[in-house]
Amino acid sequence: MSKLIAVGAVAYDPKVVTIWEMINDYFRARGIPNDYVLFSNYEAQVEALLNRSIDVAWNTNLAYVRVYRKTNGRCKVLAMRDTDLEFTTVLIASTTSGINNMSDLKGKRFAFGSRDSGQAAILPEYFLTRNGIHVQRDMTVTRFNLDVGKHGDTGTSEVAVLAAVTKGEADAGAVGDQYWARVLSEGAVDRTKVKAIWTSPPYCHCNFTILEERQGKDLEAWTDALLDMNYNNPAHRTIMDMEGLKGWVRPRLDGYKPLFEAVEAVGYFTQSS
Repeated sequence: MSKLIAVGAVAYDPKVVTIWEMINDYFRARGIPNDYVLFSNYEAQVEALLNRSIDVAWNTNLAYVRVYRKTNGRCKVLAMRDTDLEFTTVLIASTTSGINNMSDLKGKRFAFGSRDSGQAAILPEYFLTRNGIHVQRDMTVTRFNLDVGKHGDTGTSEVAVLAAVTKGEADAGAVGDQYWARVLSEGAVDRTKVKAIWTSPPYCHCNFTILEERQGKDLEAWTDALLDMNYNNPAHRTIMDMEGLKGWVRPRLDGYKPLFEAVEAVGYFTQSS
């Protein structure tokens, strides 16, 4: 009997169980023995991967960077969602704040999401610094450290950022583009009070990470099966809609360069260790 492939996933929402039960059925129907292991936070999931308790980790970009750093690069990425390829961060501002571009943020009140959110905290601070704004010196900062350990997956800190800007408790803030697009489409943002002023260059988000030594024919077959999931197949579409993608794709590792640079620039791992 083939060895069971154990995949780690963080239970940031009850739907995670439903998604992975369906993914289990998908793999097992193809003769691939797959099971999932749930974690309450990404740090615990990373340790399980490093301890070889799981074979594959469904990681955020920050969790992937942590694995890479802890293994000195001896890890691999199997696949990603198509929607993980070009994430961006959006800076939003109050329409009455006088802020029209990034340079106008100096002297203003700025809201970040959870400290472990790549899109709403780590990368925005990095992008601001690269554009000549010293976060601690040039702005009054509020940080919504909500659901720490989930790396921004729950989105609660971005909800808090938008609420703070809408209510005038902050002049501006940072959110991920997917959250911003969703609230716009749902009519959940008052466009008379909040506007987007800047969008970051694209970067990559989640991926399936393994240790380099674990690579083998079973995981090659696992990856091929994953990539065969077809959005035009109604049974597959249910899974893919819940997981937020139209297709699984091969990794594009250059898209993680901004976050590798950002964690160094903001001292994330020094602060969080």
